[in-house]
Amino acid sequence: MDFQDCVLTCKKQFHCGICKQGFSWNSDLTRHMRIHTGEKPFKCDICEHGFSRSSHLASHMKIHTGEKPFKCDVCKRSFSLNSNLTKHMRIHTGEKPFKCDICEQGFSQSSYLASHMRIHTGEKPFKCETCEKCFSESSALTRHMRIHTGEKPFKCEICEQGFSQSSYLASHMNIHTGEKPFKCDVCMRSFSFNSSLTRHIKRFHW
Repeated sequence: MDFQDCVLTCKKQFHCGICKQGFSWNSDLTRHMRIHTGEKPFKCDICEHGFSRSSHLASHMKIHTGEKPFKCDVCKRSFSLNSNLTKHMRIHTGEKPFKCDICEQGFSQSSYLASHMRIHTGEKPFKCETCEKCFSESSALTRHMRIHTGEKPFKCEICEQGFSQSSYLASHMNIHTGEKPFKCDVCMRSFSFNSSLTRHIKRFHW
């Protein structure tokens, strides 16, 4: 029996006192215990972010160095972490391994599933500190806050008018392009904005 076979067959004599999981080596148990204690002894010298394992710190450092050794074979996009490449590949494969237990809708990332579950639970953990309105997603709160701040980060490259949401800018661009994608099903008249179509229907077809 070689050394590797010995490792596989030897008794797991080191056990976690909390969850009773067994380990062959005391060093493995030490690393495991950080799950329960939350200890993160490996610190990033740049941002001071802590990690439970040195390998996790080594991966993290690529964010600061700009190193992206993991490349997509399909579109050649590169990533700092192999886990990010794995998530990215689901764009090309269409894989959605995270399933909703209620409606069975699939998602490519666990974070997307977590956001989706709030539709079923009604949970709205993101609260506006100004008006206390609550939202199910942080992105919705970010958009809402522009009501209070007046921020308009989406600028028209032609007239430089600003908008609080990208969808508003997209609609605005119809003015410049002359595009009228909203068509009345009754008289077939077209409009640049959905709101204009709605007013038209109320005025002439109701």
